[in-house]
Amino acid sequence: MIGCTKLLCGTATVSEVIKHNIKGDLPPQLLQFSDKNRPLVVWNTTNRCNLRCKHCYIDAEDHNYKNELSTEEAIAFIHDLARMKAPVLLFSGGEPLMRKDIFELGRMATDLGLRAVISSNGTLIDDETAKKINAAGFQYVGISIDGAPETHDDFRNKKGAFADAMRGVKACLNNGVKTGLRFTVNKYNQQDLPEIFEIIKREGIPRFCMYHLVYAGRGEQMIEMDTSVEETRRILELVSEKTIELHNAGVETEILTTDNHADGIFLLNQIRKNQPHRSEEIIKLLEMHGGCSAGTKFANVDPQGNVHPCQFWQDYSVGNVREKPFSEIWTSEDELMVKLREKEKHVKGKCGTCNYKSLCSGCRIRARAVHGDLWAEDPACYLTTEELSAY
Repeated sequence: MIGCTKLLCGTATVSEVIKHNIKGDLPPQLLQFSDKNRPLVVWNTTNRCNLRCKHCYIDAEDHNYKNELSTEEAIAFIHDLARMKAPVLLFSGGEPLMRKDIFELGRMATDLGLRAVISSNGTLIDDETAKKINAAGFQYVGISIDGAPETHDDFRNKKGAFADAMRGVKACLNNGVKTGLRFTVNKYNQQDLPEIFEIIKREGIPRFCMYHLVYAGRGEQMIEMDTSVEETRRILELVSEKTIELHNAGVETEILTTDNHADGIFLLNQIRKNQPHRSEEIIKLLEMHGGCSAGTKFANVDPQGNVHPCQFWQDYSVGNVREKPFSEIWTSEDELMVKLREKEKHVKGKCGTCNYKSLCSGCRIRARAVHGDLWAEDPACYLTTEELSAY
C-alpha cells in the first residue's frame, strides 16, 4: 500500500519507522514500512458470498462450497501464524461473515497476539453484528464501496447494496470498531471519486484505500474496463489534492492506494516539486516499503488451504496448510517465490529500465494477463519516460 497521507502530509518519518523496527513493535499504521518479511496474511475464509460483484477475483457466489478449511484446520493454521508472529491476519472471502465460526476464530487469533481484521461487503453488518465484531477483538473492518449509490449497486448486482454497506460502516463506527472504505477504481466509477471523498469527510470515516484494478477472476474479463494511463494520472492528481485538503482541514482520515506502486513514484515527484527538502526522506520510506509485496510481506491462503503469493495469484500454489504448516511453506525455496523476492532482477521492458524498479517492479499479474509474460512491463504504469529516469 502507498500511504498518501503519510507521504504527502509527513505523518510518517524515517526515524519513527527505524525506531519501531529496532524495537520490533511497529504499529499497524506503519506496517507498510516493515523491515521483516513475515507476511501479512489474507485468508479467504470462504468462497461463499451474498453478492456477485463484477470485479471479484475468486468468482464468489451464494452457495455452499466443498472442501473449505474446517474449524479445526483453521485453528491449527491460526496457531501457526501466531507462532511465526505474522503481523496481520485479514479474514476475507467471499464474504467472511457468512462463515459461522468467524467470531470464534477472530477471538482466538486476537488472544494469540495476531492483529485480526475483516474485509467485508458490509451488507450483513447491523448493530448486533458490529457488537460481535468488537467483542471478538477484530481491530479493523474494511468495507468495499464501488462508487455513488447507483454505481455501487450496479457493480454489486443488487439494488440497495450501497445503503446496506453504509449501514454496516455506521454500525461498526458506532460500536467502537475502526472502519474504512475500499474502492476499486475503473472507467465506470472514476467519476464518483469526488463524491466518495465527500462521504469520507461527512461520515468521519478514518481510512480510505483506493485499489487499482488487477486482472484476475471476474476482474480478468475487465481489462477493457481499466482506466487509461491518462485517466489514472488524473485520478492520482485528484487523490493527492483531496488527501492534502482533508489533512489541512483537520479531518482525521488516512488515504492510501494499492495495487499500483507507480503511485509512490508519482507522489515522490509531486513532493520534489512542492516540498523538495523532503525528497530524500520520501525515497527512504519508499525503499523501506519495497514496492509490490507479493511473495515477501504479503501472502494469501484460499478457502481450501492453498498458499499463494498474493490473493490475485489463485492459479499458482506454493503448498497447502493441510499438508504442511504455513510457516514452513512460506520459507521454502519455491522457484517463483525466490524470483518474487528479487523481482527487480527479472522485470523487463519499461519496468526493467526504470530507475525505480526496486521501489515498485509493477504488477506481475497484470503483466501476464496483457503480455503473456510474467516479467513483462506493467501495462498500468502511467509514468512518463522522463519521470522513470529521474532519481
